[in-house]
Amino acid sequence: MSSGLRRALLGETKIVDHFVEQAKWCDALGSPFTAALQNKFAADYEAGGPIAVICKDWTTNPRKDALGLRLAGALHHAVLSGTSPELADVYPKGDGVWHIDAIWPRAVAWLSGNIEAVRAFIQSPPQTNETRRAIIFLPGFLKLAARFQMPLHLLEMGASAGLNQNWDCFNYETETWSRSGSSDVTVRSDWRAPVPDDLDAQVQIASRAACDLKPIDLSDPEQVLRLKCYTWADQQERLTRLDAAIRLAEAQKTKVEQADALAWLKHRLANRSQSGVTVIYHSAFLVYPPRDVIAQIMETIRAEGEQATPDAPLAWLSYEAEALFGGDPNSGNMHARLQTWPGGDVEVYGQSDGHVTYVDPYPAGM
Repeated sequence: MSSGLRRALLGETKIVDHFVEQAKWCDALGSPFTAALQNKFAADYEAGGPIAVICKDWTTNPRKDALGLRLAGALHHAVLSGTSPELADVYPKGDGVWHIDAIWPRAVAWLSGNIEAVRAFIQSPPQTNETRRAIIFLPGFLKLAARFQMPLHLLEMGASAGLNQNWDCFNYETETWSRSGSSDVTVRSDWRAPVPDDLDAQVQIASRAACDLKPIDLSDPEQVLRLKCYTWADQQERLTRLDAAIRLAEAQKTKVEQADALAWLKHRLANRSQSGVTVIYHSAFLVYPPRDVIAQIMETIRAEGEQATPDAPLAWLSYEAEALFGGDPNSGNMHARLQTWPGGDVEVYGQSDGHVTYVDPYPAGM
């Protein structure tokens, strides 16, 4: 076997394994339709169908690149944009009724006729700006408001369209607690952790700022459409919440600066207010920068924390893979972590999956 053929076969196995693995994750996250699509991608790739043609030059890590979700986004975009009425006729419509054996032949036909367009589409990574992550941030924000009794200055990194800048306006509903906001955005989750403290805390936001390398401009219909297409087609609650969060962000004139996170953070911290609590927050962001940049971001925050005063505290609120903070590298868990200065005290108060479909105490079993 030639070395070129061996590399090709190894690459094929890697991509097929990614599709199969992604199918399991989608199923676990409550999207049997997207899981079924991923399995079809795997079979089509092995059979040399349009998925194999589209992905033939994919040389980087398909798992890290979320290749399967890029392809699912391309199909959903064809449905939402009206590019493929035939596919739209059989795609999930929010009633729970769909049949993959009716969908897949039309998907293959559309993919086969739009190879280059799909190859171009999947060059950009997916962005979902998952608003349900706000529910695991909420206890941290409430702790800060109650503890310091000061206005909050918000700094969000990796903010995408900036939808989670408006977390204080959302409504939160669980089986054990709730909190009302001033919008029609409602976030629900299976809350299995203790009921958060300070649910009645009064939150005052003094300022909001956010950055992203490729922020989504909500005034551009095509960018909004692209944001929506990465939300899984059979998850109507997520799609409905996304629409409401977009309307809220437009009404609030939410802005996200196009910037490198490390440079932006350094500038913002160098000019931060000396009254009130500066809160740096981010979710599912630290997996993207190179390792040396991640280390620099962390060091920048900690160094600024050492300079914090009682009149101008600093807080770092994150929802990231626990391995990034010294946890189990084999764990798929993400955890909510709050660190505050002066003092540098750390509290990890919850864990969940990427979509926060549930919230468990941390560590599990407590």
